[in-house]
Amino acid sequence: MMQLLQGFDQFTKRDTEVIVVGPDSAEKFKAFWESNDFAFYGLPDETHGVLKLYGQEVNLFKLGRMPAQMLIDKSGVLRYIHYGHSMSDIPENSEIIELIDTL
Repeated sequence: MMQLLQGFDQFTKRDTEVIVVGPDSAEKFKAFWESNDFAFYGLPDETHGVLKLYGQEVNLFKLGRMPAQMLIDKSGVLRYIHYGHSMSDIPENSEIIELIDTL
């Protein structure tokens, strides 16, 4: 999430919303969000509905939910998806920005 925060201004310049979905309860997620003062939206997914909808992997041997980044256009069409194979397998902001610029 820190990577997204570091590039947040580049996303907003492109009229792009950043939404982070997390596995915690609404209470825990809200507390975490407020303590970190993130500038983007957070969505608790305690029942894993979003996780299941988009096929995000859970691997208990690798600390739970694997990272997944998706780019959904304003029409609701999924344009890009990256499923991470480890907690550090996250595309660089520049890669996502480049994709946004092609839409």
